Amino acid sequence: MTMSTSNADAVIIGGGFYGAAIAIYLAKKRGLQRIVLLERQTKLLCRASYNNQARVHNGYHYPRSFTTAYRSRVNLPRFVLDWPQAIKQDFSKLYAIARRNSKVTATQFERFCHEIGAKIRPAEAGLKKLFEPRLIEEVFLVEEYVFDATRLAAWAKDELQQTGVDVRLSSMATAISRSSTHGLIVSTLCDKGYTDSVNCGYVFNCTYSGLNQLSGDFSGTQTRLKQEVTEMALVQAPPILKEVGITVMDGPFFSMMPFPARGLHTLSHVRYTPHFSWQDEPGVDPYKKLEAYDRVSRVDRMVRDVGRYLPSVFDAKYVESLFEVKTVLIKNEGDDGRPILFEKHAELPGCYSVLGGKIDNIYDVLEKLEAEEFESTAE
Repeated sequence: MTMSTSNADAVIIGGGFYGAAIAIYLAKKRGLQRIVLLERQTKLLCRASYNNQARVHNGYHYPRSFTTAYRSRVNLPRFVLDWPQAIKQDFSKLYAIARRNSKVTATQFERFCHEIGAKIRPAEAGLKKLFEPRLIEEVFLVEEYVFDATRLAAWAKDELQQTGVDVRLSSMATAISRSSTHGLIVSTLCDKGYTDSVNCGYVFNCTYSGLNQLSGDFSGTQTRLKQEVTEMALVQAPPILKEVGITVMDGPFFSMMPFPARGLHTLSHVRYTPHFSWQDEPGVDPYKKLEAYDRVSRVDRMVRDVGRYLPSVFDAKYVESLFEVKTVLIKNEGDDGRPILFEKHAELPGCYSVLGGKIDNIYDVLEKLEAEEFESTAE
């Protein structure tokens, strides 16, 4: 049963941080009058925007990708300035370099940080004592933050309302097609089983793991993607680690970071966080694969390995795990780079696909959009 057909300047598919930020940008900065934001969940920013490590990168994580590291270094102060209400800074952030199996030495890491202009200094003795010295070469105190996804969601809700964006929750886009007259048509399905369509001049596909799950005249992204089902463990940190964030690198190691949305810490491990993966393709819905997965936690294995380097982790209390689909660009698997995906679809003029691997990549997206021309056409 078709409810109605409406007109809009633009349709944003996906109500995560990127979709919301793009909708607000188009309304406030580019003068588009009628914008529709479609989100298949019952609220905004509740999937990948929430189910992650909540790290605002400052470049330290990417010694094998100078471009990604430098962009993070440039974007972090902008992000802190634009969303101060969502940022947690009041903790000590440590990067420790393992003596064995690390792809970067302490000397190389320190040199790399100086090259990108990121603050770094040796940690004081009290913080170094957190680590097993036989396994850790050096510990550095750095400047890196985390964000509260619930506060970003509150910002998005308020800004979308103030700018007049038509937010449609529990509404999933199913197809993007060429209009027989002009522009594009987005077909939707709501949770009550009703179908709808929106005629528009522009479509922004910000569905993250669902980028290639749209039918109609949409042929998918040219960039090859990989999907991973991942586990982010949430733990109650022992007192000695409560105001500390830790990353041991740069091999099969781990991070333990504050998670402000819950007042807990995330625990992730390169070996155990990804549970399984597959190459993305149309017709294989990543969210259905996640839904069917049994979600057996690997936190015991994480803690067992992490405890060798950071003995006090054995005093942490496991609370639960966040399981989510993580989408990565196959071309960057070897260098850990996290560039944005920004594709204009030639077969559908006015249609864009957008994906970012880190929250601060939003500025890279907005820079791309600044170069585009947009015209208000909705009546």
